[in-house]
Parts: sequence; structure tokens; C-alpha cells
Amino acid sequence: VQLQASGGGLVQAGGSLRLSCVDSGNIFVDNVIDWYRQAPGKQRELVATMSSASGTAVYTDSVKGRFTMSKDNAKNTVYLQMDNLKPEDTGVYYCHDMKYNNWGQGTEVTVSS
Repeated sequence: VQLQASGGGLVQAGGSLRLSCVDSGNIFVDNVIDWYRQAPGKQRELVATMSSASGTAVYTDSVKGRFTMSKDNAKNTVYLQMDNLKPEDTGVYYCHDMKYNNWGQGTEVTVSS
């Protein structure tokens, strides 16, 4: 397993969570890392994406201003800080790398109203 996601949980609307994705295979170098989520009964959707070269993240409209993607090169870890969570943010969150097409195992986020 090269990508390990964690940090999900149950939180009330308006709360925060920070997801982590640890890269055990040093695959974040020269790569594009994404966070996806899949809500119950829905297709997996792209939430945020970041180029390891630029360090700049791009977000889907529904999370702009609430989610922040960052990386810690020393820890080979990518984060997704999620603030002001809404019930519609509920789902399983996955990290993914574009270069090798690895998927983390997913971490579940549940936001109660």
C-alpha cells in the first residue's frame, strides 16, 4: 500500500476535520495529487488537486473557501483541511496520485446536520 488516508470521522455541520494522506512509496515527487470523495449512491468526484511542483491547489466550486489542500514534503504527507463542513460533504474521501494512478483506501467523513 503506497497511499494511506486517515482523519475521517463524524462531525456536526460547521465543524472541521483534517484528512491526511501518507505516501510510503515516495511517489509524490513530480506528481499531481488529488482528493476525491464519493457520497452514498453517487459517483466519485474530484474535490481538490495539487501539483507537487507548484504546490498550488485547485478546488471544486462546492468546497472553495472551506477546504485547503497542503503538503509536507518532509513527512511525505498531503493534507485536506476541511472547515465549515456541511452535510453534503459526507462521503468516503480518497487520495490519489495521477502519475501512477494509486488510490488510498479511503477515509469516511460524516457530517450531521
